[in-house]
Amino acid sequence: MIRGWLAVAVFAGLVAMLAFGLTRDPSRVSSPLIGLPVPAFQAERLASADEHFDSTALRGEWSLLNVWASWCTTCLEEHELLMRLSQQLALYGINHRDTRDEARNWLQVYGNPYRASAFDEHGEVGIELGVYKVPETFLLDPDGVIRYKHVGALDEEAYQEQILARIREGRP
Repeated sequence: MIRGWLAVAVFAGLVAMLAFGLTRDPSRVSSPLIGLPVPAFQAERLASADEHFDSTALRGEWSLLNVWASWCTTCLEEHELLMRLSQQLALYGINHRDTRDEARNWLQVYGNPYRASAFDEHGEVGIELGVYKVPETFLLDPDGVIRYKHVGALDEEAYQEQILARIREGRP
């Protein structure tokens, strides 16, 4: 009899956890890096293997660091917004697990919103950032501290309510 009730209680607990999980917004994934400086990295620039891009470039002003790839269909969904945002905010890219030629071609066709884009062919920088789904966008304060992480296509609502609100208030 007790086994039966125990099984029912375990099942009810699993159903409750599933229900809770289904109500969560997947674009608002917490990150252990929130409140910490962006991990130090150095990578080739997408534009040229002879030039490097490193995390020190992400200091001095509020900026967005967008992890993207030419093979990512969701990246194309957010691209028009990123083109507009690049006129208002420092925007940097990490080209994740891509080929240099395909990534360059993609930017040539759709436009390049990035001040600079690191070429992360094997995903090492992405691993340091905890990237698990492309695109991901990080808001960095002027000290290079990660203040917000957005998973999936960035949209106007997330930009206004999460990113711009933090910048205006100068808060984490």
